[in-house]
Amino acid sequence: MIRAAVPADASRLAEIQIFAKRTAFRPIFQNDYVSFQEMQVLDLALRYRDEPDMLKDVFVWDDGIVKAMTKWDKSRTSGLHWELKELYVDPFFQHQGLGQALIREFLSSAVQAGMKTASLWVLEKNLSARDLYGRFGFVPNGVRKLQEGTSEYLLEYWKTL
Repeated sequence: MIRAAVPADASRLAEIQIFAKRTAFRPIFQNDYVSFQEMQVLDLALRYRDEPDMLKDVFVWDDGIVKAMTKWDKSRTSGLHWELKELYVDPFFQHQGLGQALIREFLSSAVQAGMKTASLWVLEKNLSARDLYGRFGFVPNGVRKLQEGTSEYLLEYWKTL
């Protein structure tokens, strides 16, 4: 059910990401221009299709329909650390355990690869995401930064594996 993303997934990846971002982030940022003008499904789908690096370390939940996606950053393997970069579930399929399954896969793969820590960034006001990550043992490490171009803060969460 969880597999590496392929170019044929481009359209679904873009739909999931754009609609999940609009659903979760529009109430926080309250910026319709970004939500409905800058974030475009077709533009993102074409990038996924045409830029091979866009699919690097992207995984999907696929039971015949791609319903969720995640992206990992394994670039700090020398420090025995991976970062969960993205986690989006299509709003139609939220609250069915798909995000949890993707987090479990991320953590399991990190442990199998010998990683010692994992991290992620989450919007301070995204309480449902913060709660989800907390249930998996991620905790804020005290580092905050502004989300580029906004007045909203991101929190860095860490977990020892």
